[in-house]
Amino acid sequence: MNDTIAAISTPFGEGAIALLRLSGPRAAGIAGAIFRGKKPVTELVPRVQHYGAVYDAKKRKLDDVLLTVFRGPHSYTGEDVVEISCHGGVLVSRRILGALLKSGARSAEPGEFTQRAYLHHKMDLTQAEAVMDLISAQTDLAMRAATEQLEGRLGECIRALRETIIELLANVEAYIDFPDEDIDPDSGVDLLAKMDAARADLEALLATADRGKVLREGVRTVIYGAPNVGKSSLLNLLLGHERAIVSPRPGTTRDVIEETINLGGLPIRLIDTAGVRVSDDELEQEGMKRTWQELARADLALHVFDASEPPSEEANGTVLTVLNKTDLGEHPGWRKIDAVRISCLKNKGIDALTKAIVARIAGGSTTHRDWSLAINARHADCLGRARGFIEAARGALTGEMSPEFVAEELRGALDAVGDVVGKADSEEILGKIFSTFCIGK
Repeated sequence: MNDTIAAISTPFGEGAIALLRLSGPRAAGIAGAIFRGKKPVTELVPRVQHYGAVYDAKKRKLDDVLLTVFRGPHSYTGEDVVEISCHGGVLVSRRILGALLKSGARSAEPGEFTQRAYLHHKMDLTQAEAVMDLISAQTDLAMRAATEQLEGRLGECIRALRETIIELLANVEAYIDFPDEDIDPDSGVDLLAKMDAARADLEALLATADRGKVLREGVRTVIYGAPNVGKSSLLNLLLGHERAIVSPRPGTTRDVIEETINLGGLPIRLIDTAGVRVSDDELEQEGMKRTWQELARADLALHVFDASEPPSEEANGTVLTVLNKTDLGEHPGWRKIDAVRISCLKNKGIDALTKAIVARIAGGSTTHRDWSLAINARHADCLGRARGFIEAARGALTGEMSPEFVAEELRGALDAVGDVVGKADSEEILGKIFSTFCIGK
């Protein structure tokens, strides 16, 4: 925390502008060692862009830049921060970064700027995680959910939950402080009601874990079926461009093809697989082996059939059955089977299929209201432990155990809930979270 860190904060590659960021106690001094403007960097007005040029150690001009100073604690990290906007070439931005490093800065680790913001209490852990969620969001729904978390909505829910548990713990410890008084029946009923309310709040948050997984990772959706039923054609239609080779020759698709699309605000990871049939071809057999592997990992499977042919196998009720080639007429054997009927050739039924996919994933609802809270796996682990402690506290109370046992379980619940927002500064937790960040953020 005593070092001044520096990094290029814009993505690698060519662009109109690149942004370099410094943060730490010597940010202004290090920037001042390479910047030449009307005034020294230490005298510049904060939060105003200042024009000047930057030079390397040999006094060679590197670029004309705009420099902005942010004085701590009124900055992203809570420390003194300097941002330098230069032309967006790969070489020029690297040369400027090199000049900053030679002047005393250290290369920032992944996520170190946001980690410093957390350590300086500019945000809690849920907000820090939302920064990366916002950067990696692939759909509008995911972006808006990340924005609400960044604004602190999840943190507010967690803090309200902590207040409930603290109140419970205070009531129980009051009985511990006065051992001559047992918890009377009326007080016990009131404590149980508050525990049930806390458990209900925990379960409501835990119920959003699946939404969080969908928004952050996408839904692994495997398209499978016999050869030549239109799997690759369906993939191309859903993508809106020709991604997979389409041929009347069976066994054209030998490997797995994966692409991500946006359906109703949900990121869907479409996976086209090799056709499943009996074959002596080793390459085709390997393709089918990978098909079964993908199906084992799938969140949703689209089982595609040729509607004009009689059912060759029973449709699986755990997947979404898709009848393609309806333009050729539907075989009577399909009449009583619940399926989405489409024609890839005529581009018909795709909207109905899209709605069916969304219904399977989200129950048909993709409104922002229903998806604004979406916890991640770490949150779910913490909240799951908290629920276990609350249930144990309830069991101790109903079992007429000593108040000390009830209090101990409530303390466990309080610690577990606190871990969500970062009450405990565990280096292992912080390292795991911020290692997923990009350098410069």
